[in-house]
Amino acid sequence: MKNGTKRMSILASAIAGLAAQGAAAQQQITVGYFQEWPLPFQYAKVEGMYDDALGAEVQWRAFDTGTAMSAAMASGDVQLSVSQGVQPFVVATSAGQDLQIVDIAMTYAENENCVVREELEITKDSAAELAGKKVAVPMGTAAHFSFIKQMEHFGVDVGSMQVINMSPPEGAAALSQGSVDMACGWSGSFRRMLEHGNTLMTASEKEDIGILIFDVTAGPSTFIAENPDVVATFLNVTAEANRMWNDGASRDKMLPVIAKDAGMDTESAAASMETFLFPSIEEQLGPKWLGGGAQEFMKGVADVFVASGGIDTAKDDYSDAVNTGPLTQAGNM
Repeated sequence: MKNGTKRMSILASAIAGLAAQGAAAQQQITVGYFQEWPLPFQYAKVEGMYDDALGAEVQWRAFDTGTAMSAAMASGDVQLSVSQGVQPFVVATSAGQDLQIVDIAMTYAENENCVVREELEITKDSAAELAGKKVAVPMGTAAHFSFIKQMEHFGVDVGSMQVINMSPPEGAAALSQGSVDMACGWSGSFRRMLEHGNTLMTASEKEDIGILIFDVTAGPSTFIAENPDVVATFLNVTAEANRMWNDGASRDKMLPVIAKDAGMDTESAAASMETFLFPSIEEQLGPKWLGGGAQEFMKGVADVFVASGGIDTAKDDYSDAVNTGPLTQAGNM
C-alpha cells in the first residue's frame, strides 16, 4: 500500500509539473513597445516583474509607430502592444482588424505636436501661410489626427499641402535639415523638432478643439478571449508600476532604469515623463475613459479620418473594440 501511495504521489507530482509547464508555455507572450517613450512599465520589464507574475519570460519588441504594431498583431508576431496610439488603433479596427483595447496606458497632450520650421516665422496668427508647404506626418497616428484637427481649426486645406509619411525620428531629421516646413511627432523626436521651430497650439488649446492624446494597451481579441488570466496578470503588473511611479517615492530608483531601457538619457526621460499621466485602474474604468468616453472619442477620430481621406469607412460604433474584463479582473487581484 505504501508503495502504491508513493507511486500515486510521484505520478501526481509529474502531472502537476507538466500542467505548470503547459501554463508557462501559454503565458509566453511577445509584447510591443516604443523606444524613446519612457513609461513606468519599463521598470517592471527590466526588473522581471512580468516574468515573475506570469511564470515565463516575456519577449519584448520595439517599434517606431503604432501602425507597425497593428501589422505585427495582425501577423501574430505580437500578442499585446503597450502604449499604442489610439489613432492607429482606430485605423486598424476600422479596416476590419479584430483588436481590442484592454487599458489606457497613459495620456500625453503636452508631449505631442506639430512644429513649424523657425525660418518661416509662422504662428497661429499666420497659420494660413502653411498652404502649399511640405509637412512630415506619421500617417495613421495620434500626430496625424492632431495635424488634421489643427489645420481644420486654422482653415488650412490639407489637400493644398505636400504631406509626406515619415516616422517622428525621420520627421525631426528632415525638419533640422530644412527639407520639410513642418513636422509632427512625439517624445524625444518632438523635443528635437522644437530645437528648430515652434508649435502653433498649446496642449490645452489642442484639448479645447477635441484633440485628446492618449495611448492604449491593445491585443487581438482572440488572444484576449483565450488568455484572460494572462492579460489580467500583465495589466496588474503594469498598474503596480504606474502606482509606484505616481506615488513619487520610487521615482529615483525607477527613472534611470526606465531611461536606459527607452534608449534615453535620464534628463530627457524625466522631461518626457513630467508631461505624462498614468490613470489608475479605477479611473480607466470610469466614464471618461473605458466606461464610454474612449469609445465615443474613437468614433469621432474615425469620422475625421474618413472626411480627410485617411481611411475609407468608419464603424458605426466602437464599443466592441474595448474589453474591460481583464482590467476589471486585474483590479481585483
